[in-house]
Amino acid sequence: MVGSIWRYSHFLVAAISAIFLLIASLSGAILAFEPISQSIQDYKISDFNQVTLNETIVVLKENYEEVLDIEVTSDDFVKASVFTFDGSSETIYINPITGEKLGDVKPQSSFFSFVTNFHRSLFLKSIGRGFVGVISFLLCIITITGLFLLAERQGGLKKWFTKVQEKDWGQRYHVILGRWFLIPIFILALTGVYLSAEKFSLLPNNDLKHATVKYKTDVEIQDFAKLKLSEIRKLVFPFSPDEEDYFELTLQDKEQFVHQYNGKVLSEASFPFVTLASRLSMTLHTGQGSILWSLILLISSLSMLFFMYSGLKMSIKRIRKKKVVLKVDDKDSCDFVLLIGSETGSTNVFASIFQRVLKSVGKKVFVASLNDYSTYVNAKQIIVFTATYGDGDAPSNARKFQKIFGEVSPLNQMKYSIVGFGSKSYPNYCQFADEVENLFKQHPNFEEATPLVKINDQSQQDFQSWEKLWNASSEIKLQMDLSALQQKPKRQKTFEVVERTLLNTDNTFLITLRPKKRTRFQSGDLLNILPPESSTVRQYSISKCENDILLSIKKHDKGICSTFLSEMKVGTTFKGAVEKNEEFHLPKKAKEIWMISNGTGIAPFLGMLEEAKSNVKVHFIWGGRTIESYKIYKNKLEEIRNSSVKLSIAYSKEQDKNYVQDIIESNEHEVITALENGAVFMLCGSVAMEKGVTDVLEKIMQNSAILTLDKIESNGQMLADCY
Repeated sequence: MVGSIWRYSHFLVAAISAIFLLIASLSGAILAFEPISQSIQDYKISDFNQVTLNETIVVLKENYEEVLDIEVTSDDFVKASVFTFDGSSETIYINPITGEKLGDVKPQSSFFSFVTNFHRSLFLKSIGRGFVGVISFLLCIITITGLFLLAERQGGLKKWFTKVQEKDWGQRYHVILGRWFLIPIFILALTGVYLSAEKFSLLPNNDLKHATVKYKTDVEIQDFAKLKLSEIRKLVFPFSPDEEDYFELTLQDKEQFVHQYNGKVLSEASFPFVTLASRLSMTLHTGQGSILWSLILLISSLSMLFFMYSGLKMSIKRIRKKKVVLKVDDKDSCDFVLLIGSETGSTNVFASIFQRVLKSVGKKVFVASLNDYSTYVNAKQIIVFTATYGDGDAPSNARKFQKIFGEVSPLNQMKYSIVGFGSKSYPNYCQFADEVENLFKQHPNFEEATPLVKINDQSQQDFQSWEKLWNASSEIKLQMDLSALQQKPKRQKTFEVVERTLLNTDNTFLITLRPKKRTRFQSGDLLNILPPESSTVRQYSISKCENDILLSIKKHDKGICSTFLSEMKVGTTFKGAVEKNEEFHLPKKAKEIWMISNGTGIAPFLGMLEEAKSNVKVHFIWGGRTIESYKIYKNKLEEIRNSSVKLSIAYSKEQDKNYVQDIIESNEHEVITALENGAVFMLCGSVAMEKGVTDVLEKIMQNSAILTLDKIESNGQMLADCY
């Protein structure tokens, strides 16, 4: 509930202030160039911090008829108002050691003056300043809510800078840039509020009240002269040589009136906090005096433009998914109850497809959120589709479920099926689905229809795996149309077939593709292919062989894409799109890697074995049906094998009937030692193989005092791309 409040507050405030924030960001980015252009002027001397006030006064009196004042700017430029010997009045930048003129002090350019007025008041004077102040306050709220949302997404403040797992580039960089620029943006917003409050006289009175300074002994003029230029802000010279006129000296924290002859401080007043805070706010808000801070403000302003774009994009995506209309029948007349837990609405799309196909075969389906769990008179089965939010938490519409589940007494015996949606990139993958399953398992009124199935990154293949399990457990045989989940691959490129093998005994073949234009990819990335007259994109794991793509494909009798590719001849072309799969690239820092695959899952490892450095110890384990199954890969493997690679093969249909997990179990001591020393295990192939391997690893890790499956997954020692 708290996470939802932060998110909705973040969205609402951003939506209200969007236009004004757009204006402020654009104009603020432009204004960031003004202090930069000022700071790069050649008006500062190298020994500025060593120059005394007395030295500068002496050389100015020698070079000019009269000196009115000296001012040190935030860039450490020395500015003086003088009368020259020919009687003209000038405000100039000077060399404080020689007194020579370095340049004229120019007024703000008309362009920056225009943008400044627009930025401060939108050309609406006081009303505009009020708007800007309110928008600055709303920006403060946006950054605070963003802080809590980011912390929740990352799993707490301690994990603030852990790797961002989002795959959508907009969402990914919304998080990455947010981590770095949240504080600068908050400073911009807070100082904007403060400066607006100052303009409207909403701050405490900051009038200076001078007090006479009493001395036990006389202060000589030499003490006054010892002041460094870097310690002062401004010195106003006496109006006349009369003794009652004095120097007005402004230091960093106070103002003094100094006798022009004996150097005594006649009176002084310390600046109140309001004045110091106003000065600091102006510096932080404008970047005056610091090229580095001005650049940070520039990037922060530009990042706000990106946040508005990516935030809008995410919001539209979320709203569209939540608009999926799930028409429901009466809860007590339905055979099936579909309960949904979703934070962003993505799960609703899957639920809609399942509900629609059930209703198409004449079944009544009641659909509700997990928070609305209740009693159901005629229900025979409850199906739960639930995502996990943040660090293993329940999504917003399921936060009350565990409490309600304990309070509601079912009216009859029912079966249940749980489907968890999440991403393996996160350490607590589908944790809430695990918790929901445990609740049903422990309740005497419920019987498992299918084991828990976890859907990684909204994978259609994973969902189809659950569909098969559900069909097997039910008298109803559903065939779901998942075309609603598909999007045409972006940035399609043309690929030419340069080599293709014949089908082997397992109906498997290798096909080598060459991009017609320069294309970046790595072994482990995915090639998205949309076959002609199909709405379903098929993904294949890539092996990079020099600049070509090698795919390992099993032709299925009714497989549209595998049949399409198996009929391709050398020289023919088709379109596809490479999708980055950074979570399954060859680890750069690992000293030992275990590559485990079965069937066509061997593909990415054929390229990775070539990429692996000779000082990296590699265990390569592959599982196939028969010795004939291996022959299609034999030449490739023999080309790339070296002394650092240990090859093991398991045949499931030969006399020994061996599986890859059997090889791992037979090397228990070596596996434990490798994992304890930081080895990375990479799995590619079927979900059944993945489950077999993880079950064996959990079993043998019971003999280790420091290893658990959760620990190696969170440490990045377990990488999987299974289907």
